[in-house]
Amino acid sequence: MNDASTKSIAPANASRLGMLMVAGSAILFASKGLFAKALYQRGVGFELLVAVRAALAVPMFAWFAVRANTPALSIAMSGEKSRPVRARAVVAAVVAGITCYYVGAMVDFWALTFIDASVERVLLFSYPAIVVLIGSVLKRRAPEKRVVFAMLITFAGIWFVMGGIDVHELSRNLFGAGLVLIAALTTAIYFLIGERYTHELGSTRFAAIGMTAAAVMLALHFVVFRSFDEFRPLKAYDWLLLTILGTACMFIPGLLQAEGMRRVGAQRAAIGSTIGPPTTIFLAAIFLHERLNGWQLLGSAMIVGSVLVLSWPKGVVADEP
Repeated sequence: MNDASTKSIAPANASRLGMLMVAGSAILFASKGLFAKALYQRGVGFELLVAVRAALAVPMFAWFAVRANTPALSIAMSGEKSRPVRARAVVAAVVAGITCYYVGAMVDFWALTFIDASVERVLLFSYPAIVVLIGSVLKRRAPEKRVVFAMLITFAGIWFVMGGIDVHELSRNLFGAGLVLIAALTTAIYFLIGERYTHELGSTRFAAIGMTAAAVMLALHFVVFRSFDEFRPLKAYDWLLLTILGTACMFIPGLLQAEGMRRVGAQRAAIGSTIGPPTTIFLAAIFLHERLNGWQLLGSAMIVGSVLVLSWPKGVVADEP
């Protein structure tokens, strides 16, 4: 086999591996609601859950960020010396992390106490449309007609997922859905800030700084509003579920997503991530016996379809709360 054939096969294999990483991260992120629901049924509060989840994940992200940003490794990966980091970039990462991983995560897991996990996942997946909308306002530039159409489809899909013409279902999901949309907004804000500063800090270090700041806020929140007595009833099985949430549903998919995006780019990563909502719907139906009605399934398809449109040719992908 000649050198040209070898070179053509290598990028193809890297691309396939990258798409598998993106899909794997989406599936792991999608299982978050199932473990949260299981912990709620065992009497674990959402504030305790969010705080412990962050406390378990942050040290792993920080360790990985330190390794990924050592001078020797940075030069080996990029071929050039690392650039000096401005304080402004660090502050931006702190603000992004508190917005997404403190405010966003808190309202997202709170929402799961009111609505089905499948509904939460689909609604949270609407954040690409919010990114495009905010980006258009900030740049004072109207989006393309194709993008406007995709955003309209997204917001129509949100209405259907919330219940649509079923007034009873709509009223039942209204508050929880509103919380998820706030979480989607914080995810969009995280992405927009990250888009500007990750080239200076690096994606892993940006995430580590943001999550550390969020963990500090979560600890303060717990000290002020909750009691450490809530830890006493936790059993070994509860700690197992919490550990899975912090590692298999946060740290590991975060790394897979970042590495997958590096290999295939934002556009294809966004397409690969569309497997997330269908995965949650499928798993929630099996393990939680959740069933979406016809209108909600239609809305889910509309939101996922709109993300495909928005991500081609310009992709929108960000870490999740």
